[in-house]
Amino acid sequence: MVAGAFPLAKLLTLGARQLSRPLAARIKAGARASPFFRTYICLPPAQLYHWVEMRTKMRLLGFRGAAVKPLNEEAAAELGAELLGEALVFGVGGLCLYLEYLRQAGQSRRREEHLEQTLSDLRQGLEQLQRDLDELRAQGHA
Repeated sequence: MVAGAFPLAKLLTLGARQLSRPLAARIKAGARASPFFRTYICLPPAQLYHWVEMRTKMRLLGFRGAAVKPLNEEAAAELGAELLGEALVFGVGGLCLYLEYLRQAGQSRRREEHLEQTLSDLRQGLEQLQRDLDELRAQGHA
């Protein structure tokens, strides 16, 4: 049973992750070409990332209060497209992890329900045997 379920789930997960990389590359190429995408989607996260990175580096080196110059538009667009592609790959990986968790939780829940049903059946059988034994004892005493 496990051998049959294993390849399909793992194959789908691997396929989704492998397909996300070329998709991310196409999105990055489109992000570089489209002015709207470049201006409103790529540049703001790239500038924010650059600002946080440079502030962190400066603080680690002991510089306080130094101004951070923003990246030029071309470098910011490149960085933003790269961030977008990596976020897409990371998101697909996280989604695959979450779906695998849900699948495992469902299997565990079904296994528990099956065990509870088996235990309930055994208890009912034991109660029936106890009643039969009581009847046989009553017949034996009479």
